[in-house]
Amino acid sequence: MKKTMPSPDEWLKEAKADPSAASCGMYLIHNGTVRRSARAKVRAGEEGTAPVRGMLFGYDAEKAAAAAEEARAMPGIGYVRVWLNEGELSLGDDIMLVLVGGDIRPRVIDALQYLVGKLKNECVTERELYE
Repeated sequence: MKKTMPSPDEWLKEAKADPSAASCGMYLIHNGTVRRSARAKVRAGEEGTAPVRGMLFGYDAEKAAAAAEEARAMPGIGYVRVWLNEGELSLGDDIMLVLVGGDIRPRVIDALQYLVGKLKNECVTERELYE
């Protein structure tokens, strides 16, 4: 069943109140949403792919938690939080919200990229629904 995404502003407030905040000089947020262009068209350039009207989305909670812990263990990373939606999602619906905080920009960018990639490639199931 589709869920309501938590507030990124509240997440940032909570992160900045966390004991790790003293070592965090940067926070990055990733908010993935359902788009009209099919993955095959965007990633592989396959023309003629039907437009997306939504997707079926699910995830493995244990794998997602483990991925978040891996990101948290990366050098310089002090704060990690992940929310994943589920169910039948429509265009514009939120798929995921990921927050990473750390000491310097390159480490935070690397950790966010690693975590989102791990979530998308190993922890979630997505099936696009076409028009």
